[in-house]
Amino acid sequence: MGQIVDSISSYLGRYFTWISVPKIMWTDVVEIVVIAYLLYNLLLWVKNTRAWSLMKGVLIILIFVFIAALLNMTTILWIARNFLSVALVAIVVVFQPELRKALEQIGRKNILTALFAFDSSRVTGELFSDHTISEIVRASFLMGREKTGALIVIENNDTLIDYEKTGIILDSVVSSQLLINIFEHNTPLHDGAVIVRGNRITSATCYLPLSDNMELSKELGTRHRAGVGISEATDSFTIIVSEETGRVSIAQGGELSRNVSSDELTRRLELLQNKVVEEKKLIWRKGRAKNEKNAGK
Repeated sequence: MGQIVDSISSYLGRYFTWISVPKIMWTDVVEIVVIAYLLYNLLLWVKNTRAWSLMKGVLIILIFVFIAALLNMTTILWIARNFLSVALVAIVVVFQPELRKALEQIGRKNILTALFAFDSSRVTGELFSDHTISEIVRASFLMGREKTGALIVIENNDTLIDYEKTGIILDSVVSSQLLINIFEHNTPLHDGAVIVRGNRITSATCYLPLSDNMELSKELGTRHRAGVGISEATDSFTIIVSEETGRVSIAQGGELSRNVSSDELTRRLELLQNKVVEEKKLIWRKGRAKNEKNAGK
């Protein structure tokens, strides 16, 4: 009996020695956090783009090759081995739009502000004035009432100079009368988009990139796809007035909000408005969220 107990103890001793936990350094923790952050953003990118549909196609091919290996289908395996040499290049070509969009988003992100945020106690500047907000809202819904199509792009942090060059330079103060006159039917400036920077209309008749998002409704025309397209390529805020229905929509961050009210449009513009702050205090993002929640009460 004693020999059995000794043998079990010896076995358990060897087992627990084998599964002993290695020493964890602070660099290992940082490495785990970085990898987890990258994997999370990769999965988020795959979910929000066409990459998931393409990945499913790649997975089906891999499963087919695995089955061929199990059944020893030599011809298919020979084709797969020779195709592997160009597979990486093919993947880059196929995923080119999605990879470009992902790199643009990485370029626009500030890694430090992803972990930290700056709280402020006093606003000292604004992207545009309250008067500009009221003029844009008034013009949008007056044009909607008359079913005059319009496309107004408001610059945020990302510059829109490249898109301005495709149109006619105006450099005029924002006013509802001017916006309505620009988009009036059969006028020289009505076709294309208007770009607003600060309190001024910089240019009109500008060409914008069309979105290739397959989830957008088929009933949406070129104007809405252009509004979503510019919001995917930049952090701009776009207002679209439908020529068919007169409804006002908003495009921001690749998302389209349809049939918004004047109060909702005003609220969204006010959220975009305040940008420059002083008396900055470094806090964790969790704390910022808490402060914002309290401020909203």
